[in-house]
Amino acid sequence: MKQAILDTNFILTCVKQKIDFFHDLELRGIKILIPKQVIKEIKNIASSKKKLHFREDAKLSLKILDKNNFKQVNLKVGYVDKALIQFAQENKKIIVATLDKEIKNKIQTPKLVIRRKTRLEII
Repeated sequence: MKQAILDTNFILTCVKQKIDFFHDLELRGIKILIPKQVIKEIKNIASSKKKLHFREDAKLSLKILDKNNFKQVNLKVGYVDKALIQFAQENKKIIVATLDKEIKNKIQTPKLVIRRKTRLEII
């Protein structure tokens, strides 16, 4: 079974643009992995002093995560972006769901991106 690891910005953008990434990935037969550090980042955004719409997107993201099944993974490196890159280098078959250009440029594994603000695509 294929697996995809999700980044913070990917989750928040999907929620903002009303993309049901859990349903879409399930239909494709892809198991979702979410790092504990990503969940922590989303919780930090939800309780931060950022603009209201960022906090609301983060709170909704947490509710969506609570209602769906996924596997939590613990990345060893502290900084999430660097840890995702390292994880992808160690697991060549993993799909990395991110919108971060730096991460996309540094990894050789397949990437899951948002196209036309409405659909997911593996590149």
